[in-house]
Amino acid sequence: MKNDVIIIGAGIVGLATGVNLIEKHPGIKVLILEKESRVAAHQTGHNSGVIHSGIYYKPGSMKATNCRRGYEKLINFCNQNEIPYDLCGKVIVATRKEELPYLETLYKRGAQNGLENLELLTPEQIRKHEPYTTGLEGIYVPQTGIIDYTTVAEKYAEFILAHDGEILFNHKVESISEKTDSVEVITQNDVHIGGYLISCAGLQSDKIGRLTNPQLPVKIIPFRGEYYKIKDSKKEMVKNLIYPVPDPNFPFLGVHFTRMINGSVEAGPNAVLSFKREGYKKTDFNLNDTLETFTWPGFIRVAKKYWKMGMGEFYRSYYKPAFVKALQRLLPEITGDDLEPGGSGIRAQACDKHGGLLDDFSIEKGRRVIHVLNAPSPAATASLAIGETIASYIDLS
Repeated sequence: MKNDVIIIGAGIVGLATGVNLIEKHPGIKVLILEKESRVAAHQTGHNSGVIHSGIYYKPGSMKATNCRRGYEKLINFCNQNEIPYDLCGKVIVATRKEELPYLETLYKRGAQNGLENLELLTPEQIRKHEPYTTGLEGIYVPQTGIIDYTTVAEKYAEFILAHDGEILFNHKVESISEKTDSVEVITQNDVHIGGYLISCAGLQSDKIGRLTNPQLPVKIIPFRGEYYKIKDSKKEMVKNLIYPVPDPNFPFLGVHFTRMINGSVEAGPNAVLSFKREGYKKTDFNLNDTLETFTWPGFIRVAKKYWKMGMGEFYRSYYKPAFVKALQRLLPEITGDDLEPGGSGIRAQACDKHGGLLDDFSIEKGRRVIHVLNAPSPAATASLAIGETIASYIDLS
């Protein structure tokens, strides 16, 4: 059976793209191919569940515009489908003098990106929001919230299935052939024909991209983010969300505290180079994944530039007191005894040949094939806006 559009990947971006295609083209035949046995198996199902406001992103970037549009779309979708969420707000805290200029930059960015009612905080005002937190200055961001993105992804899937879409699990894509008027996708199970193909393959996005573009100029470098949980007896130390001022030269936000929608509190994550693309444990290792990373020219440049930071992340990963010390910058009273092991996630970080870590979303458009090559945070928050953008590239007239 010929499909109008085939989507690779049943993560939140792939599913949101399916939702948008069906809304834009009623009666469309959408097929989603997923190599795992369920939706949201990797990045979507392992993130910290934060509804991002858009304060971090350069005005005019794809991240900024899609985050703000996606934020509104996500809230509306949750209201319509009775998905629990809490717009609890967060504080971003500067603990060192050298962070103050970038804190001011974030405040201005937030205003430029359309955020209202941002508050600059004194040390006393920080403690009114988070009594156990100390800092020189801070920003209160009322738009930030918490949610379970697996639940959101499952609701997207329900919508697709209710509108004659199809999701096939355990269908790993092995080859793609672009024809004049169609695309042929071969999995280990079957052959599928579609008018268009959209790849939202997350951690495997570059591998799928190379099936149609062998000279693809980016490689996915996997970074594992590890979390601790604050024990129930100490959860009152964190009311909502507490973030540091991020390093503007590094695409990670730093260790922070997040109240989850289920009531638990996470502390983390770090950002450790993973030796397996889907390796959620310290002991996970895949030879091919590791060789691909270490032989990529861009990674060599990244390693030379960030090796000290990378070694620090490994040190915190294996030495709990170092992780605790990083957390104590924001929460001085927390101790190792207050923490128990939590979960982990893998971030698919695209890296170009020159050592550039792609910061913005990246979508490669072909005649009949579209590849989402880089969709890190805030992709979950922005998913419906990203899906709308991708759907606009498809001409079914």
